[in-house]
Formats: sequence, structure tokens, C-alpha cells
Amino acid sequence: MPSIETANHMSHQVSLRQPKAVWAVAFACVIAFMGLGLVDPILPAIAAQLHANPSQVELLFTSYMLITGVAMLITGAVSSRIGTKWTLLTGLFLIVLFAALAGSSHSIGQIVWFRAGWGLGNALFIATALAAIVGLASGGTAGAIILYEAALGLGMSTGPLLGGWLGGISWRGPFFGVAILMAIGFISVLTLLPNLAKPQRKSSVLDPIRALRYGGLLTMAITALFYNFGFFTLLAFSPFVLNMDAHGLGYVFFGWGVLLAITSVFLTPQLQSRFSTQKILYAMLLLFALDLATMGLIVSAHTPFIDILGYEISSRTVLIVLIIVAGGLMGINTTLITTAVMHVAPVERGIASAAYSFVRFVGGAIAPWLAGKLAERYAPSVSYYVAAVAVFLGMLVLVSGRRYLNRGS
Repeated sequence: MPSIETANHMSHQVSLRQPKAVWAVAFACVIAFMGLGLVDPILPAIAAQLHANPSQVELLFTSYMLITGVAMLITGAVSSRIGTKWTLLTGLFLIVLFAALAGSSHSIGQIVWFRAGWGLGNALFIATALAAIVGLASGGTAGAIILYEAALGLGMSTGPLLGGWLGGISWRGPFFGVAILMAIGFISVLTLLPNLAKPQRKSSVLDPIRALRYGGLLTMAITALFYNFGFFTLLAFSPFVLNMDAHGLGYVFFGWGVLLAITSVFLTPQLQSRFSTQKILYAMLLLFALDLATMGLIVSAHTPFIDILGYEISSRTVLIVLIIVAGGLMGINTTLITTAVMHVAPVERGIASAAYSFVRFVGGAIAPWLAGKLAERYAPSVSYYVAAVAVFLGMLVLVSGRRYLNRGS
């Protein structure tokens, strides 16, 4: 397997001449990731209408991410037995079912459990979708991953916008919106994706665990765990700090997602053509940590306005700008980390993706709940400081494991 530095010299351009099957899966990916951002603008509304505190509402993310991560261990075993197409369809069906049930809930507890079922469907879909796009797309692995990340960015940018609009009507709206959109995704995959050949060897649930013995894959997975901690602190906790309605939050995270998509698709290939993947990751992780720390400082100031170069600017405006800027950093980070994972371990792409996702989603599961708890016990700024430290630790892990990444093992 090539190292991530060797992979850095591969094709980074996205070919638009793709098989229909690739576009069908990419379309479903857009809707799947739209489902994540769709819920973000309604978190404060759910807290207010169901009489819950922030840490309880954050469990919607924790149950979803935790089950997604654990279920990653079975995705390879399932897909190797029932095939890629039917694994994708099973995942999409579960998302439709549990999103609709979440929209019909009457308590935080019910939504948390239904989000866990949603996470199971999400795991079956996203792990298989990445492997399917990489396997079917023309233009090389790097281009296929950029296409996948573009779908992620498009989904996560339009999700909050639609969620803000539907959430302005009712907090239940975004859940039913996800169910309808994922049903469309189900139909597109069912009709456009052909039955793909099953692998000759049936995977075991232990294969992803065994894959983590490769130093390069373990390094990237732990880096992603800490990075995801910062990612989901910003995504899930920030709505409670901004004190905006569903429409306003939808616009903020739409801007965040747009910049994430733009940097992922257009800026990342340009950076890779000039700098090594590791150096870019070092810089982006450090900048993201500084961004989170700055958000903590602004929140801790407890002042509606901040003096910047002689101009008084609303603290909320500065926070919004920092969130949107973070989207750009996260677009580059997520694309490069995912690309690196596909190159650092001599195992099948599906197994590498499952192993990496299993570890990284743990960070995504812990962060929202812990951010809420830290804010309740200490102060909201502490949540951002802890997230900043976590991202910085991720950068240190990447630096300490550079010998594995350079030789791709």
C-alpha cells in the first residue's frame, strides 16, 4: 500500500463522467448527511418544548454516533454476505423508519432511542457507500473520495437550511423531512444501482479490530477520534450558545456547510498539489483548535460587543464567523483524513473504513453530551476549551505516528 505522501501525488481531480450507480449512491449520501445537519437548528426548540436541559438533548447526537460507531464493526460482515446494494438499502430503510418514529415521539427518551436505531441504519449505509463510490468511480481513489466528501458537504450545508425552515413550523418537521428524503434515496439506489458481486471472502466482525494493529490506520483513527470531538462540539453545542431561532441557526450552519463543501472539493486538491498531506493536516488541526479556543474566549467574555481594531462588533456575529470559518478547516481536514485512511493499511477499503469509523465515532458520541455537561456544571466556554485541547491532542497523535504514515503500514 502507498504511504499518504505517495498518495499525495495521485490524481486529485473529480471526474464528472461517472457511472449512474455512482451518482445514485452519491445522491443518497447527500440525503444521508443532510439528515445530520437537518436536526441541528431544532435542538434548542426540542429542549424548550420537551422540558429538557442541553446535555439531555445532546444525547440525540450521542446515541446516534455511538451506535453508528459500534455498528461499523458489523458492516463488512453484513455487506460480504448480502452484498453492497442490499446493505445500502437496509441502511436506508432503517433511517426512514427511525426518523419517522423520532418525529412521532413525545419525550426526549423516545427520540434518543429512535436516534440509536437511526445510527444503525447510518452505519450500514455510510461505510458501504464510501467503499462503493471508491470501487465504482472513475478517476482514481482520491477523486472518488473528493466526490464522497462533496456529497457530505452538500448534504451538511443544505440540511440545516431545510431543517431551519421545517423547524420553524415544528420541531417534528425535520425528522419527517429526513424520512421523506431518505425514502427518495432508497428508491434511487434500488432502481439505479445494479447488483454488485459479493466478495469471495466473507468478512468477520473482528476484521476491523484486527486492522487496527497497523500503526498507520490506528494513528489516523485516534487522530480522527480527537478531531471528531471538536467537530461535534461545534456542530451540536453551538446552537445553544448562539441563542437564535431555528431559521437563524439554519442560515448559520448552511454557511458552515457551504464552506466545508467548497474547501473539500476545490481547495484541498490545490493544497495537496503544493504541500504534503501531513503538513496540511498539522496546520488545519492547529487552526481548528485555535478557532475553538477563540470561541471559548468570546463566550467567556459575557459581553454583547467586542472591540476589534476600534470597531464594536457583536459577539454573536464573531461567533458566527468563527463557526463558518471552522467549516472551511473541517472540509480540508475531513477529506485528507479520509483519503489517508484509504492508503495506510494493507486491508480492504471497506474494512479500513469500518475500523477507522468505529474509533472516530466514539469521539463524536462523547463530545455533544460532555459539552452539555461541562456547560451546565462550569460554563459554556469550558466546552470549547476542552474541544480545542482534544483537537490539539489529535495533531500530536498524528505527529507521533508519522513514521507509520510515511511507509504506509
